[in-house]
Amino acid sequence: MTIEKITRALCVPLALAALVLPAPARGAEADVKLERVEIDLADLPSLQSGARTYVNLCLGCHAAGLVRYNTLLQLGLTEQQVKDNLMFTTDKIGDYMRTAMQPADAREWFGVAPPDLSVAARSRGADWLYTYLRGFYRDPATLTGWNNTVFPNVGMPNVMWHLQGERIRKEEPVMRDGKEVGDGHGGVLKKVSFETVRPGTQTQDEFERTVRDLVNFMVWMGEPVQLKRKQLGLSCSSRSAS
Repeated sequence: MTIEKITRALCVPLALAALVLPAPARGAEADVKLERVEIDLADLPSLQSGARTYVNLCLGCHAAGLVRYNTLLQLGLTEQQVKDNLMFTTDKIGDYMRTAMQPADAREWFGVAPPDLSVAARSRGADWLYTYLRGFYRDPATLTGWNNTVFPNVGMPNVMWHLQGERIRKEEPVMRDGKEVGDGHGGVLKKVSFETVRPGTQTQDEFERTVRDLVNFMVWMGEPVQLKRKQLGLSCSSRSAS
């Protein structure tokens, strides 16, 4: 069968799938405005940077159990580069990206095993992940000493604190005509801001780029063939129109 015939055969199933597949979840635990992140799955340097951040800072707790290491070859990396720089839990490039953490240890340390993040970007959405990863601040009232603007009292600490630095949350009453403004529920409306008390190793722009690359990689990781799928979809639409 020729490529042209395969493309024609796939056009109808793909069109139907687009109608029945659920949209990614966009909700957040806290009522905050999600910041938009630019996703570019053709940006190989960004994806390579995101992969490096993931295996160094995320994979210790969060597996990507639906992705094999040899899939990373699609990012323009050689097999030797993947083995030397991205494989820390196995020596077989065909293995899945599993965490070295034992489930029993995870339950003891965190109360629950950290979730697999293979499809986190598809379930949460890129904007949610981007806002969440940039939303940590110091909070001595929590078990880990960290809190998050998007996910209050989350059990995850800020694993990127050495890059971002440490922030504290500050609240001030909103004033109008010299008086505090009520929140409509018997309390006082508060203005929230954040103050950096210890800078990180990256500037704000550098850190935002690091997080963007990580989220870009996680979007790619959720469906490594999505660029090809979209290209095929465009081909189907073009053939249907003609």
